[in-house]
Amino acid sequence: MAGARLLDGRDLPEVLGLLEADPVASCMVAARVEVAGLDPWRLGGEVWACDHRALRGGRVDGLCFAGPNLIPLRGNPTALRSFADRARRRGRMCSSLVGPAEQVLGLWQELQPDWGPAREVRDDQPLMALGRGPDVEPDPLVRPVRPEELDRYLPAAIAMFIEEVGVDPCAEDGGASYRARVSELIAGGRAFARFEGGDVVFKAEIGAMSSKVGQIQGVWVRPDRRGAGIGTAATAAVADRLVRGLGRTASLYVNGYNEVARAAYRRIGFTQVGQYATVLF
Repeated sequence: MAGARLLDGRDLPEVLGLLEADPVASCMVAARVEVAGLDPWRLGGEVWACDHRALRGGRVDGLCFAGPNLIPLRGNPTALRSFADRARRRGRMCSSLVGPAEQVLGLWQELQPDWGPAREVRDDQPLMALGRGPDVEPDPLVRPVRPEELDRYLPAAIAMFIEEVGVDPCAEDGGASYRARVSELIAGGRAFARFEGGDVVFKAEIGAMSSKVGQIQGVWVRPDRRGAGIGTAATAAVADRLVRGLGRTASLYVNGYNEVARAAYRRIGFTQVGQYATVLF
């Protein structure tokens, strides 16, 4: 059986070509690799391939990123077994498995006897994309969050995280790591909000941005303002910033059971282009 191999800088052109073949599904990994290359220290993780010969000129049967999340981007059953073997030897260092559903669920089937049980398996997450201006009028009050607004924005970000992920991001270290991550997104101009009276009533972030795609995450409307259409127009504003402002395709993935959100994204103009799955630990 072919083994999983750690890639290095010599493999970068081939890896970039593989990521470019499906830029929406690959956005989370491409955003890192395009900036940091394949050096694990700079990348904040490792990129593995499963191939029968050296990648350079060889046939690649699988590609996987192992970092804060374990992201299998492609892989037949043999490749997924090899990734599982390497992941078991490395030990679980990730908070989730996420990515194309077929690969994630196949990899989880291999890892579950050792890493299970999972806290939650979300096996139906439509991956959606928008490559043109939105079909609804963007909310003009949605804007990038300013660095000095971190303390006003952070409670909304924490509330969204607890609601969406099911755990408190402040539980482990008093919130220092999560605060730093949110601060980084704000400093990069990738956190957006609508403020009313100094309070956040809508928030969203561009969590990953490659040269071609930006992935919207953390979409949240304050509970007492839901059902009034705020989220649709506000999300359209973030998508519009990506498409017309930054020249990227806007993408996101959503839980299949969240029909309200799926309908809102369809009204904006998003269409389903793939299927994601997430395994949460």
